[in-house]
Amino acid sequence: MKNAVVGIAGLGGLGSTVAAALARTGIGRLIIADFDNVDSSNLNRQQYFIDQIGKSKVDATMGNLRRINPFVQVIGHCEKLTAENVPAIFNEADVIAECFDKAEEKQMLVETVLSRMSRPVIVSANGLAGYGDSNSIQTRRVSARLIIVGDNKRGTDSESLLTAGRVWIAASHQANAIVEIIVDELVK
Repeated sequence: MKNAVVGIAGLGGLGSTVAAALARTGIGRLIIADFDNVDSSNLNRQQYFIDQIGKSKVDATMGNLRRINPFVQVIGHCEKLTAENVPAIFNEADVIAECFDKAEEKQMLVETVLSRMSRPVIVSANGLAGYGDSNSIQTRRVSARLIIVGDNKRGTDSESLLTAGRVWIAASHQANAIVEIIVDELVK
């Protein structure tokens, strides 16, 4: 685990939770990226605290991860991810967690990683908005380099309620899939 490098694209409910889970697992290096700041509306489902409102999500996450595991190396990028900068930002990653909210950003990241990067596996999340059956969230390996977590039904929109439990279940699926990739595929 300590030799693994994991990229996390987006530090909202999914990304902040994936980062915390992986830090607790003993991942050696995390490369995190987000352009946003912590807002009071994030506190109901993201791994932030009231005193972090207004801070960049990257800086807040780095501080939280240092408290969780001071031995994990964290490289932060406070910038919007694009098809142009993703390969450079995540060039050392063994695995990348896609943790965006918007479908077009998810698509951009998956397509960029699969078409322009030869090595990393990407673990993407979709279909997890709302509340409801926790067991409907599943992890599926679509190809050798693409894993998708979600219920394959629900998207995120203004009508959907995002609850911490459901988001954190999906994030835990992502973190678990990343650990499986590291143990089963990278350690061999």
